[in-house]
Amino acid sequence: MSQRTRRVLALSAIAVLLVGGQTAASGDPAGGGHRPGDWSSWTGDKGGSRFAADERRITPRTAGKLSLKWAFAYPKNGFPAKSQPAVVGDGIYFGSPDGKFHALDARTGAARWSFDLSTVAPRAVVIDGPAVAKGKVYFGDTNGYVYALEQRTGKLVWAKDTEPHAAGQHTSSPIYHDGRIYIGASSGENVSPDRNYPCCTFRGHIDALDANTGDLAWRYFTVPEPKAVGTWPSGATRYEPAGAGVWSSPIVDESTGTLYVGTGNLYSGTTGDFDTLLALNARSGAVKWKQQVTKADTWRLLCGFPDNEGYCPGQKDGTALDYDLGAIPTLFHVRGRTYVGIGQKSGVFHAFDARTGNPTWRRQLSVPMPGGGLSGIQWGTSFDGRNIYVATNWGNPGTLFALNPTNGDVVWQTESPADGCTTGGAAQHPTVCKRAHTPAVTSSPGLVYEGSVDGKMRVYDAKDGKVLWTFDTIRDFQGVNGLTGSGSAISGNGGAVVANGMLYIQSGYWPSYPSDHGNVLLAFGL
Repeated sequence: MSQRTRRVLALSAIAVLLVGGQTAASGDPAGGGHRPGDWSSWTGDKGGSRFAADERRITPRTAGKLSLKWAFAYPKNGFPAKSQPAVVGDGIYFGSPDGKFHALDARTGAARWSFDLSTVAPRAVVIDGPAVAKGKVYFGDTNGYVYALEQRTGKLVWAKDTEPHAAGQHTSSPIYHDGRIYIGASSGENVSPDRNYPCCTFRGHIDALDANTGDLAWRYFTVPEPKAVGTWPSGATRYEPAGAGVWSSPIVDESTGTLYVGTGNLYSGTTGDFDTLLALNARSGAVKWKQQVTKADTWRLLCGFPDNEGYCPGQKDGTALDYDLGAIPTLFHVRGRTYVGIGQKSGVFHAFDARTGNPTWRRQLSVPMPGGGLSGIQWGTSFDGRNIYVATNWGNPGTLFALNPTNGDVVWQTESPADGCTTGGAAQHPTVCKRAHTPAVTSSPGLVYEGSVDGKMRVYDAKDGKVLWTFDTIRDFQGVNGLTGSGSAISGNGGAVVANGMLYIQSGYWPSYPSDHGNVLLAFGL
């Protein structure tokens, strides 16, 4: 066979794949639009609702019939499952704890393609959830890179190192809007137990990147440039201010072109946009308004250690709080006006006028724990047009709430079930289990979805908070990829994904249940 013949046949085969296989491969014939029922980003939509508005198969009548359809098992490498999947058409896209990014058939779990992050950034892991838009898949990694892959093939389009600090990473999931990718940066610099470390120099930031090239359009830093201001007791150089990382996904109000995003606590110093809800112009990055919800909050891991005198200045005056706004903001509409709400690790849900930033109402849903925000609201909330659904983490016990968006009044509340730690796989590990909610909340018409540290995924009736379905994930699963996996606490860094008659969850998070296997992605259907 001549070279010319081979070339013609190859081009013909490519044409068949691009034309004949287009819909089957992506469910997206237009090369960018999404079908009703898709879940294309961390929030499900640009406004942060986490509401699967077009779901019609999983209903209050059918939810109790959900059954496991397939499992994807991860290798055991000490890293938990964190990357909330995106589902577009008949494809599902997510990152793996072993530094791979996968595309599978969303119905069967059959492999389509896999991308190895080590070809770009050695030892990188994906812990955020991807966004799928315009025929590309976007995500960040633990080394501070942001990637764009071809949706159909997994081929690298571009990869950009967006992080000027060695400890920077992306837990924030990207969102696509008007030709740009918006993503926040956080770090674990403040969790070093080393007293000789010259804490701290990381600056939280939110970036706008050109979706086609990855080029930086603008960057907003949450703290000023850190400067050396003396030494710590060990003699290590002391830098201030630092921190205020952006842990969660931003959202966009398309009607006003406003980007909303929450920030975390300081690592050192006392100034900056820490514990702040930012409203930025999506095109320029200019501040429209900002609301700081904590007066002082400077925290590092050494604040929890004995003999920390001098390493945690806020310990004595009670300002070492760890009260991040690590949850997504959520837009909601009441009587013709638009508001933006956000949960805090202190257990407070805040609501503001979306245009002016004026406070509208606040609701304390759990009592803060000393020295940290584990009791409160971790990753995000959901709005179905009727109620705002919020879950508290440890919360004594963790509780799922439905709030009236008009005034924050509690419509109903359901505690994490009392038998969660005495039944199923968790019963074998009473010292690990907690009646707590780490994941973000998800909703669909008539239903609310929330997982627990007890390893159980639950579906609730949106009308009254009654549990309609429970699945215990603390067990072994045979993966469609040939590995055996094991469930654990239902994963934070995301929550349930409801798309096209299926429910997808990651099982594997802190606190972890002992197992010889890695964690799992689980897919349920009717």
